[in-house]
Amino acid sequence: MRKSPWVLFIFIIIGGLLGGILGEILHLMAPQGTIQSIFSTHFTPGINPPLTIDLILLTLTLGFSLKINIISVLGMFIGIYLYKHV
Repeated sequence: MRKSPWVLFIFIIIGGLLGGILGEILHLMAPQGTIQSIFSTHFTPGINPPLTIDLILLTLTLGFSLKINIISVLGMFIGIYLYKHV
């Protein structure tokens, strides 16, 4: 049975989203200290500030930003694992 790369992409996105949500919840629930600092560590690749193109009649604003933490990366790897073994 051949698997589609789009299904892999969806598994990675869903794993990252669920991991990001879990990481934010753990950041709020964890006591002050090392554990909370681990969950609050993230990096945000993207376009900051957004690219703005002013064409007098039309103004286009393009940009994106990702907030990736340790748990979201773990969720992406779990998504890849589930894709390969399901």
